[in-house]
Amino acid sequence: MTPNGQVPPGAEDRSVGEMVLDVSERVSLLVREEIELAKAEVSEKVNKLLRGSGVGIAAGIFALMGLAMFMHAVAWLLDDIFFGSDIWIGFAIESLFWFIVAGVAGLIAYRSFQAGAPPVPEMAIEEAKLTRDALSGERAEP
Repeated sequence: MTPNGQVPPGAEDRSVGEMVLDVSERVSLLVREEIELAKAEVSEKVNKLLRGSGVGIAAGIFALMGLAMFMHAVAWLLDDIFFGSDIWIGFAIESLFWFIVAGVAGLIAYRSFQAGAPPVPEMAIEEAKLTRDALSGERAEP
């Protein structure tokens, strides 16, 4: 039947076998589309995890750079204590800058991991549940 309640032309002439074959083909198409949706969803989440990993590595590098600058500041502070120079302040400011950069990169990495983990195809699972409910005749709650 069409959406307006009429029988499509030629539908009376179709045998039960033809109708079963038609339903089988449509279910097969639906299953293939659900599998493609799941693949796309998992791929998107894996990409987010990879991006988060890259930014996390960058955060580690920036923290290491900040530590190196901090260690230079300590070295110059010792030089200043003994020799009266103010060079250490520049190194301390530079190390603070690198720690801020590392903190921002770490926050971005954390959010990327939260968005991508675990890589479960939630939309595909929800669609499969709705399809199962529709085929079994149950009414799904919106």
